[in-house]
Amino acid sequence: MDMLRKYIEELIDKSTPARPIWNIEKILQGKEPTWNYIDGCMIKALLEMYAITKGEKYLAFADDFISYHVREDGQINHYDIHELNIDNVNAGKVLFELYELTGKEKYRKAIDTVYEQVKIQPRTKEGNFWHKKIYPNQVWLDGLYMGQPFYMEYETKFNNKKNYKDIFNQFANVEKIMKDSKTGLYYHGYDSSREASWCDKVTGLSKNFWLRALGWYVMALLDTLEKMDSTYTEGYTQLSNNFKDIMKAIIKFQDESGMWYQVVDQGNREGNYLETSGSAIMAYGILKGVRMGFLPESYRAYGEKAFKGICDKYLYEKDGELCLGGICLVAGLGRPDSRDGTFEYYISEPVVENEAKGVAPLLLAYTEILRL
Repeated sequence: MDMLRKYIEELIDKSTPARPIWNIEKILQGKEPTWNYIDGCMIKALLEMYAITKGEKYLAFADDFISYHVREDGQINHYDIHELNIDNVNAGKVLFELYELTGKEKYRKAIDTVYEQVKIQPRTKEGNFWHKKIYPNQVWLDGLYMGQPFYMEYETKFNNKKNYKDIFNQFANVEKIMKDSKTGLYYHGYDSSREASWCDKVTGLSKNFWLRALGWYVMALLDTLEKMDSTYTEGYTQLSNNFKDIMKAIIKFQDESGMWYQVVDQGNREGNYLETSGSAIMAYGILKGVRMGFLPESYRAYGEKAFKGICDKYLYEKDGELCLGGICLVAGLGRPDSRDGTFEYYISEPVVENEAKGVAPLLLAYTEILRL
């Protein structure tokens, strides 16, 4: 536990808003970080650390980091809502909390800036947000996490809950279309048009169950539930039941180590590996689900086992510094002749160290343990 806190603080000390050390994607691309979901995940985790420990270092860093991107008029540097990338909504979640903690009016204005994208995001014929403009008619599990909790918090706080039904419907569509009846798991993506090269031309579904996509879905449900008015009983029950069902399904695939495999249901297949980011998300989801009363107390052991398994296997010292390994850098669907959703594709993506998509959820799981 102390080792993990030391590790997080080392990452903070080595990072600036212009070059966060955990954004390996941008570093490898040689690009300056812009408004993106990866940093949003990390800043959210740091704000959770502040909420529990009251360590001013976490709040100060989060405030400085987001303030670097947000101008006084609420516009956000290098963020174009017309790019219509649902990933870009994710970082907007931290604006609510920073506005409440700092009172900076520019954060309130920036919330409206991000909401403008929500208002114009294209939709499939079923009514779900496209994942991105460059991926027309596609719904990915990732996108539920990127967009829906922000959408729900805005509706709850600033729009008199007018679009609650829309949010519930988007989750309902995903359950109806993307859930596998045999395993209870969800496929990574769905193409409403059936035109994408990676999809089944009958069902529109991708081929496999990718761990981190399932994790994004788990967090989407939990974080959306956390931000909604629970007196909307029908919708609250719908989302909580979805959460319970997916956790019941995912537990069946937990490895003896406590972790889960990159391709969840094919753990014995050559090349598959125990992956950090998705396993950390599941640890967080289980522990938070128990705390919020959605899962029985007996599930806590699964979450703690997952957290310990990650630290035992992938948190280590290297050249005198702490590292977190076993993190799939990125995986998606699309592009000509690549990212085809096959098993071979998912295990082919680079595995890296100290990347926010693994660090942030492990830190979130840690905050749930601290709450005990």
